[in-house]
Amino acid sequence: MTAELVRGQNHTLPQTRLEIRVSAGTPVVAGATLGDERGTVRGIEWIAHPGSPQLPGLEVSQQAAADHRLAVDLEALPAGAHRVTVLLALPVGVGGPVRFGAVPAPFVAVTGLDGTEIATFTLTGLDAESAVSALELYRRQDAWKVRAVGQGYAGGLAEMLADQGVTDPAGLAGSIQEAVTRGLARSVAPPPPRTPEGDRVRHATGSADHRPTAPPPAPEPPEPLADPAATGPAHTTQPHTAPGPAAAGASAAGPSTGGPINYAHPRRQHAAPPSPPPAAPPAQPGQPAQPVAGDATGWSMDERLYNQIWGMFEDLARAVAAYRSAVDFAESRMDQELDRALSDPRNRIGGAGDRAREAARAKRDELASRAREALDRDLAQLAAEAAVVEPALPAAYAGWGNPVWHAHRVPMEIPMALRIGDLHLPERTDLRIPLLVRLPLERGMWVDSGRTASEAATLMDTDRLRRLAMETAVAHAARLLAVYPPGEFAVHVIDPAGSAAGPLAPLVESGVLAGPPAAGPGGVASVLAHLTRRVDLVQMAVRARAADSLPPDLDTGEQLLVVNDFPHGFDDRAVTQLRYLADEGPAVGVHLLMVADREEASAYGPVLDPLWRSLLRITPVADSHLADPWVGHAWTYEPLTIPPGSQVLEQVLTAVAAARRAAGR
Repeated sequence: MTAELVRGQNHTLPQTRLEIRVSAGTPVVAGATLGDERGTVRGIEWIAHPGSPQLPGLEVSQQAAADHRLAVDLEALPAGAHRVTVLLALPVGVGGPVRFGAVPAPFVAVTGLDGTEIATFTLTGLDAESAVSALELYRRQDAWKVRAVGQGYAGGLAEMLADQGVTDPAGLAGSIQEAVTRGLARSVAPPPPRTPEGDRVRHATGSADHRPTAPPPAPEPPEPLADPAATGPAHTTQPHTAPGPAAAGASAAGPSTGGPINYAHPRRQHAAPPSPPPAAPPAQPGQPAQPVAGDATGWSMDERLYNQIWGMFEDLARAVAAYRSAVDFAESRMDQELDRALSDPRNRIGGAGDRAREAARAKRDELASRAREALDRDLAQLAAEAAVVEPALPAAYAGWGNPVWHAHRVPMEIPMALRIGDLHLPERTDLRIPLLVRLPLERGMWVDSGRTASEAATLMDTDRLRRLAMETAVAHAARLLAVYPPGEFAVHVIDPAGSAAGPLAPLVESGVLAGPPAAGPGGVASVLAHLTRRVDLVQMAVRARAADSLPPDLDTGEQLLVVNDFPHGFDDRAVTQLRYLADEGPAVGVHLLMVADREEASAYGPVLDPLWRSLLRITPVADSHLADPWVGHAWTYEPLTIPPGSQVLEQVLTAVAAARRAAGR
């Protein structure tokens, strides 16, 4: 039975191999310190944080995320370590919340490797604090216990580390935050907050919505630890609204009883008020229910599909996390069994040692196989859902090869989101999840044209890679123009050396650009001055609540600035203006789409680091660099490609230009 702790309460831990799961509802930094009998941290080598995520017996996440999974093996801690303190902190300097009182109360759960909760703690009562000691695991008379702490620090991470006895806490806090901000360019922003009322409706059984409970783990006597592969990766009901990473829970399909697969994904939650989704076709007796496109809540079909895609993204992340956790557990248990068997001198004589090795490996293979079966079941479920969702997507969510683009008409309303690529994991590369970004854009993008950006890029000619990067940027700009109402989105281009004339031809020839591509120092300065003035004027109008006082020649629509081959052609003033647009522009409708080699841009030194971190890095070729906001997998990003020989891009831009003329824009 789960112990729901309150501040100061403790609970005995029945095992020493644990996971600590954190659900915060907003990206937080998670770390841990080791303490001796007096609770003193002996040095930085006893601190696990995003810049140094692994210690003996302890591993934390390498980035800020809304959910975290911390792995703990109490028996493997360094000699002299008697305490593990879990620390949470809000990232600084990234435009997010600066105090825990402004975010949902973080929830922390201590679980076994099979996902069974041992103790939980909700950190309520926080206000001005930006860092908190969540809980501690401590040794008492050869037994380990967990205590709910919930001690907050208004002085942030530095004050909390100082309280732990760390030398130079401010310097360490700065290095931790720097490690976090370096990872921002690879992080996919989470969807809006979700509420329990947004659960997807269950169609599989035709009955009322009942959340499946996790089947009991398969017995593995005489081992005291349950087998994480026995239940498969899934989604179990949690006693809190913000779901944590299900590293090894029950399967989304429910217990493996041979019955129909449930496509309801009961853990999937959404922000919109519930709205009846499409009804699933009735299942034939003995046959599984069919997945349904739009099987999520929302005011419109577009919103339902958006929520459904994010739910599939999260389900795949958690299912693979469960599988990997189960395989790691099987490997670890095999190592422990071999150590125990071979530590007995009697097993080193004759064939006893060989038999012990064979038995341990056979058990490892069995556990790994069962984990893979559970994963394959979940992957098949998601693949079937993807097969019906993809054809139903509207143009903004669809790939270029989808026939919906050939019949596309410029809309009168802005869609919820835009697809900028696909994501997949190595466990099943053909299962692609659309990567959607909300509209209006909340952050710009950086198309990395460097040959060191990915393994695929190193095999490509430099000129070919740069052209491909610019073609990718042009395709994204075209998609944005196509999904906005006529005249409500404008694209500006800076091409200092005129090297992108070929890729830019579709935009130039269709006449959809706000002006010809800017070239030379004068052109760069003119465009940057124009957009900087727009940002300044709109900011002043918003602050003064005087929107009617804006100049009549000011275009109040969304603006996109495409910059090719940065930083060539930029002086110090232009770089400063570009950083200003990156920081202040998105809030007032000015966005950046950079096309540049990150290594070349680094020649400007740390002055450009904030610019790099503020943009979402994408690549013109496949690259495994993006991280999800739940468990932090390294996802392979696949850019959207136009089918060979297709004229869809030109057709779409022609339709945009015609819609603008018809609207008098």
